[in-house]
Amino acid sequence: MAAPSLPNLFLPPISPVSSTQSPKFYFPVSSATAGARRETPFVACSAATVRSGGRVNPDDYHSTLRALNSKGRMPRKSLGQDPYMAAVVDERFASTNRLKVLNEDFVKCHVSSHMMSLLKGMELSDSKSQPAKVVSNIPFNISTDVIKQLLPMGEIFSEVVLLLQEETALRLVEASLRTSEYRPINIFVNFYSDPEFKFKVPRTDFFPQPNVDAAVVSFKLKQAADYPAVSSTKSFFSMVNSAFNGKRKMLRKSLQHICTSLEIERALEYSSLPATSRPEELSLEDFVKLHNLIVRQ
Repeated sequence: MAAPSLPNLFLPPISPVSSTQSPKFYFPVSSATAGARRETPFVACSAATVRSGGRVNPDDYHSTLRALNSKGRMPRKSLGQDPYMAAVVDERFASTNRLKVLNEDFVKCHVSSHMMSLLKGMELSDSKSQPAKVVSNIPFNISTDVIKQLLPMGEIFSEVVLLLQEETALRLVEASLRTSEYRPINIFVNFYSDPEFKFKVPRTDFFPQPNVDAAVVSFKLKQAADYPAVSSTKSFFSMVNSAFNGKRKMLRKSLQHICTSLEIERALEYSSLPATSRPEELSLEDFVKLHNLIVRQ
């Protein structure tokens, strides 16, 4: 089925910006996808139903085509798991090198590999171009998987902006120490980024309407040089996850498979933490200190 002819349209950005700012591109996205709004040479995007200009776009591929058909010089990349959508968009923009369509499951997609191959093949007209940005309204049920894949990519992306279920958004950004909402993902998010809750998106702004509200969260990604100093990120997050596996247990109990209770108590003491500390009582900085002391023993 051939895609209908669509006019050039410019979609508004997902976050509030002044109308006097230079144009930025917003691309709606859908199932198992990543998206982006950016001024730089790479954009990851796909299709979704969104509210545009006060009206609801009833058709996913119409929304995507309108966005991709907007004026602009920069190449874009679309990831999605919809064969029909991928074929429509690929055919529509077959004559341009500004778009690459990947019909893949985002969770299984090697984003960094695709990024590097695309960037290597590009001739950047501006040597001061900033890293790419991601903007996506990802499926709520894969939020954690997407976050874990994207946030460590600070060398590629400068910012990740996601539309999440409001409950998840609040838990990621505002979870406090000593609460049931404080989890390993909070340590992960703050290790790799500076998160910020942007704004709520009520369920009535979606079509079809879901049963929950959403919210936009921005993650400003850190460069590797700005990560907390740990000897190994793998061993660090392994320790954090182990600590929270026994959330109500004291760390000297839940981390016994790493070292003895006495060694853990000594590391806690050197970190200026009580010997009876539990995982939900430790900040990112506390976990970093504890990890570095334990691996040195």
